[in-house]
Amino acid sequence: MKAELMMRRATVAALPLVFGACAWFTDFKQQPSVGTWQEFSSDSGELKGFRGQPQNSVNTGGTLAAGYAISYSPMIATIDSFSTIQNPTAADARSLLNGRKYFSINCAVCHGDSGDGNGTLKQLNPAYGFAPSLIADITKNRTDGYIWGMLRNGRGLMPSANRIEESDRWDVVNYVRGLQGKYTVDLGPVGRPGETGDKLPGVTRLGPTVPAVYAHPTVIVREHGAPRGESMPPTATSKPEIKP
Repeated sequence: MKAELMMRRATVAALPLVFGACAWFTDFKQQPSVGTWQEFSSDSGELKGFRGQPQNSVNTGGTLAAGYAISYSPMIATIDSFSTIQNPTAADARSLLNGRKYFSINCAVCHGDSGDGNGTLKQLNPAYGFAPSLIADITKNRTDGYIWGMLRNGRGLMPSANRIEESDRWDVVNYVRGLQGKYTVDLGPVGRPGETGDKLPGVTRLGPTVPAVYAHPTVIVREHGAPRGESMPPTATSKPEIKP
């Protein structure tokens, strides 16, 4: 009897070791869901990987050249074909500030805050510091369309910066022109590490996060000092205008 009791206790003690890594014990913290642009197989009932933005789709902000018109290939001839595209974005204060934010996040690690090619990557490991200077004459003589195309497609060791939206890439081009001396710009990140809000670029202007044109949420404003959870008639309501 004693031996049987000890065997039962040993079995119960071993259960956490057997099932400790099992997905059953999640406390409902991670429940199955289908993410944006994630494929779901109705046959197997399993989730597949993210398919990303549908190929050759047209974004809601308009496009200068669709994917089928100009390839995303990082080839020299393809990048050269962007040279004739005109910059549609004025280099005003808004554009230069937005370009600075994106440049600090995506470009400065290789090209440096001043665009001289002495980025953090080169400082930590000179063997990998292959980023060219953006303030050299060869880059100054490139057209805005060419620089925009480099951001779109990437080339050589430079990856595509296509995660930056099309219109925002023109802001980066304007900021690079500022680094070259054409405009007056500030250097370095806008905020300190960990700061958010207006220190970072805004939300995407592309689907699926674009608000619905006809969505008019009602905001209930309660009286100052009202206890939380107390039911009170609203003193004012507002329906903010959401522009497409």
